[in-house]
Amino acid sequence: MDRTVVGIDVGGTNSPFGFVDENGNILAKGTIRTDFFAEFGDYLKALIIEIELKKLEHNIEIVGYGIGAPNGNYYHGSIENAPNLRWKGIINFTQQVTEKTGLPAFLTNDANAAAIGEKIFGNAKDMNDFIVITLGTGLGSGIFCGGKLLYGSTGFAGEIGHIVVDFDGRKCGCGRKGCLETYASATGIVRTVLEKLQDGNIKSGLRNYGKDKIDSKIIYDEAVKGDALALEAFEFTGEILGKALANAAAFSSPEAIFLFGGLANAGELIFEPAKRHMETNMLNNFKGTVKLLPSGLKENNAAVLGAAALCWNELKK
Repeated sequence: MDRTVVGIDVGGTNSPFGFVDENGNILAKGTIRTDFFAEFGDYLKALIIEIELKKLEHNIEIVGYGIGAPNGNYYHGSIENAPNLRWKGIINFTQQVTEKTGLPAFLTNDANAAAIGEKIFGNAKDMNDFIVITLGTGLGSGIFCGGKLLYGSTGFAGEIGHIVVDFDGRKCGCGRKGCLETYASATGIVRTVLEKLQDGNIKSGLRNYGKDKIDSKIIYDEAVKGDALALEAFEFTGEILGKALANAAAFSSPEAIFLFGGLANAGELIFEPAKRHMETNMLNNFKGTVKLLPSGLKENNAAVLGAAALCWNELKK
């Protein structure tokens, strides 16, 4: 019987999970709807039932649970006031999992889970100092220093997405203005394009789409065709991201920074300007020392692998 941990990615809409062995192989997968359940207790009951059914179907042994979740606090094993989940307040996730299954459970936020996954199963296996930046709807980050993930005193350290890059800038979901993720993210680049489209003198194929239809994939497709406005949006996004990464290098001196997520899939359209502006704005001591690399995790499995890596890592301590 194969020994596995269950990696769970708690998303606002769905919660995919997978049975992952020590080598990072996903032996079975499943998912349930997160947003279907108004009460956390009902969600957890349904999740465990689905996991148990998959376990019996595939004759798998479970030795622990790893959970990646928005606003996940590693120290407390809890989800705390997550804005995109139906359950409000503090959810003692790991405690309830252990009570129901008798197995150890560990939880962290989704970006930290991605960083652990990069360390255990990805391109950072031989690195002790690196940063993972997730460029999705927002911008998440996980920071490894000296071989350990940075949690800080509260469990919420490493919020690079909420470093303010313009104090009079765009309104952020956190309630402040000008946070990095309002510019360098899938939604950020859409906001950039919509602002630029207000200039009626700029020709662009993006004008053929309704404003509510434009997304980062459409912007990428137009940029590949050579659309000037789309290319300008990527340059602008890469500049802001690159400057922020130069600041991140100054406080943690990473060997590498990994870009992951939907916007990172644009390849050189985002990597080239980000790298260029990072180097231009880098403190002299760090120039030429930080690699900007793509993640080694497959995007469709990364969140589950990251959560599973968290569990395997904790079980080996």
